[in-house]
Amino acid sequence: MTGITHRMATLFRVKANKALDRAEDPREVLDYAYEQQLEMLRKVRRGVADVATSHKRVELQTDQLRLSAGKLQDQAQQALGMGREDLAREALTRRTATLAQITDLEAQQASLHEQEEKLTLAAERLQARVDAFRVRKETIKANYTAAESQTMITEAVTGIGEEMGDVGLAMQRAEDKTAQMQARAGALDELIASGALEDATAPAGRDDLQAELDAVTAGSDVDAELARMKAELPGASAKTALPGGESATAPARHETGQEESS
Repeated sequence: MTGITHRMATLFRVKANKALDRAEDPREVLDYAYEQQLEMLRKVRRGVADVATSHKRVELQTDQLRLSAGKLQDQAQQALGMGREDLAREALTRRTATLAQITDLEAQQASLHEQEEKLTLAAERLQARVDAFRVRKETIKANYTAAESQTMITEAVTGIGEEMGDVGLAMQRAEDKTAQMQARAGALDELIASGALEDATAPAGRDDLQAELDAVTAGSDVDAELARMKAELPGASAKTALPGGESATAPARHETGQEESS
């Protein structure tokens, strides 16, 4: 059972692949692949924009922390001038924490800048690949369209296409049926002429004996007509054609009405 199931699954895949191959249009596949590459390029560009935005945000935070560190430095000096060493210490402590944050942000800023450069380079390379693919895609589509048109024209001219093949088969079947009908009609005519098959269109009461008598009568009529036509020919006055095909010699004329002595 497992072997049969495996063979059925294989057969199904083969049939499905053939059906997909017939339905697949390379031009549509190329357009779809091009759209996928454009979508990937858009994602890369969005990534570049997001990294650039994060980089700018970190840069602004760093600038703000630098301003805050400078302000704390001024506050510490002011506190010392007023004799408030405790306030000066607090300001310096905050400044130290702020400088540590600035260091962390600068490291993040450097990392984001590096990522931005990498993504920008990747986007440029991907853009070049997409442009090259677009040119090649259009070239392949044009060649495929030309080949398809040429194939259709050739099939139409030679009649080897699927539709033209069906027309050719239909014409062949029509010719075969016509030949069969002609052969059947000829055979029926021969059978009717030989008397082996009765002519259904003949008048009622007509039998084979009557047909023979009619044939003899028709022959006699033909002989009589032939004899009459012979009698009318020039130089036929010496002989008289008889109905049975026999001839009689006409009596000789006597000169000047005198009879020959006996």
